[in-house]
Amino acid sequence: MSFAIFPEGALSGDFFWSDDMFENSNDKALEYIFGFSHSGKPVKDLSRIKMLLSSLGDPQDRLRFVHIAGTNGKGSTARMFDGVFVRAGLKTGLFTSPYIIEYADRIQVNDENIPSRTLERLVQRVRTAVEGLPENAGFSQFEITQAIAFLYFEEQKCDIVVLETGLGGLLDCTNVITDPLLTVITKIDLDHTAILGDTVELIAAQKAGIIKRGVPCILSGKNCDEAVRVVAEKAESMGSELIIPDYSKLDVQNSGFDGTEFTYKGKNFRTSMAGLHQVDNALTVIEGCEVLREQFALKDSDISEGIASAVLHGRTEILSRRPLVMLDGGHNPDGIRALVKVIDGKRPCRAVIGMCRDKNLEEALKTLIPYVDSFVTVDGFSDRAEKADDLAALINELGGCARPAEYSLLTEIENMKQQNADGLTLICGSLYLVSEVHELIKERNDTI
Repeated sequence: MSFAIFPEGALSGDFFWSDDMFENSNDKALEYIFGFSHSGKPVKDLSRIKMLLSSLGDPQDRLRFVHIAGTNGKGSTARMFDGVFVRAGLKTGLFTSPYIIEYADRIQVNDENIPSRTLERLVQRVRTAVEGLPENAGFSQFEITQAIAFLYFEEQKCDIVVLETGLGGLLDCTNVITDPLLTVITKIDLDHTAILGDTVELIAAQKAGIIKRGVPCILSGKNCDEAVRVVAEKAESMGSELIIPDYSKLDVQNSGFDGTEFTYKGKNFRTSMAGLHQVDNALTVIEGCEVLREQFALKDSDISEGIASAVLHGRTEILSRRPLVMLDGGHNPDGIRALVKVIDGKRPCRAVIGMCRDKNLEEALKTLIPYVDSFVTVDGFSDRAEKADDLAALINELGGCARPAEYSLLTEIENMKQQNADGLTLICGSLYLVSEVHELIKERNDTI
């Protein structure tokens, strides 16, 4: 297999920031981190992150990891693993992308964000290391963040770290780890095609790049045959056991906006996040925990309670129940397909939608339009956002009913709630939009 060269923008994962996000911030640590470009210089191997971590004493070599890659479901799966390990009494590090509320969300130990003073201290340590390296190293914000996280997890003497990739897998800088306890690959679909490849097979090859020799790999169920074949071939070549959930042993009892109750292999489970796709994520976690059960003395109650505890901003997130308001960041075709299974015509639905122009807008909208009575389109939440006028025109061209926003984002949401009090008000289309909504709620010190 030949190595791809990741261009500018490729290693930022799915961070959510804009150049003016910290315009008024006095936080010198964040100013330093965001002084690096989103992705750093193009890469064709992991030598750059290896150089940085080596200068810091290779903290990752003294940590144990569950490493997670995939197109959709990484964040939810990571949260479920984290919930299980915390309930089992393990000191658990969690490294995720993106953050929605604040930067420190991305680096947690036992569900607590890295403290600001600790972040400042570790930034200084990383800064000193960077200054001792070649000036043209071209580090990315993602790499700097990862180095900080590894130092923090080592200081905290974490028993286990749940490590989510940023983008891809093979050349993602998280793949610098050499001996995880478990690798996990969630749903694979077309996204970031300009970077990872324009076929499912090419993208699957990038995701499968996290598989390590002799280390078990869990592959989420309901992946297409092409993705399964690529991952299975990689696992076989690495002598790694590949485990895929057995759907013949799944029985779903109840599913709604409050989550799903189901049994798997005769045991009862519940998700708190809505959607049957969260059951897919939960089965992945259950199988992964079976691999690690003996090593960490995981009990059935740890697994079931940990899965039930997992919630994540912007994943079919309920902001209000009366009237019903849902916030979802699904932004690629597979994410939208998961969303409409939750909506599923249960009640009248109107949507405030914003999407980024580098996504497959037409296919995603074709999936969503039949489930939404009318749309209000918004922009301004990202420099990559499709113009509201153009997005509304595209929706109308595809057979939907849309108009661009006339008022502020929160005003449009409030108006829609009042006009659709007995239905569902949906805010969707981008995790950037999710972040913007939460930031506005925080500024207002109120709820939707």
